[in-house]
Amino acid sequence: MTKQQIPELRAVEKYGADRSFLIPILHEVQEEYHFLPEHALRNIASVMNISLVDVYGVATFFTSFSLEPKGKHLVTLCMGTACHVRNSRGLADEVSRFLGISPGETTSDMLFSLETVNCLGACALGPIAVVDGRYHGQMTASKLERVLKKTAKDEGLEK
Repeated sequence: MTKQQIPELRAVEKYGADRSFLIPILHEVQEEYHFLPEHALRNIASVMNISLVDVYGVATFFTSFSLEPKGKHLVTLCMGTACHVRNSRGLADEVSRFLGISPGETTSDMLFSLETVNCLGACALGPIAVVDGRYHGQMTASKLERVLKKTAKDEGLEK
């Protein structure tokens, strides 16, 4: 496998081996693998001449990084106060039932991961769901199920 084929080496080459670029490098690697595998973190540490402990420290400090495999499509539900009073808990329960997973889990087909966060900063549009980085406001269970069904259909699967 060449250097150009290894995502973490490509990312270090793109940004440079300066420690200040560790976060964008980790983001780019996670985009490729949908999580941060141990071998990638070891490669990054080695190439950037940073201790593995320091790389793991950054990877575990920020909640946007995951050391566990994630689904191809990330579904994030806001559980902040404004969304909570607009039934985000009920939305989370319905979506969990629809996908067959709880928040923090990934479907067995590795298509969807479900997570909840304390606030997404779009309180006026609550409850908010973010699917693959796209915000969906004033969300209901039926609306979100339609979004997820369309996403699965686009993948050639039925949900």
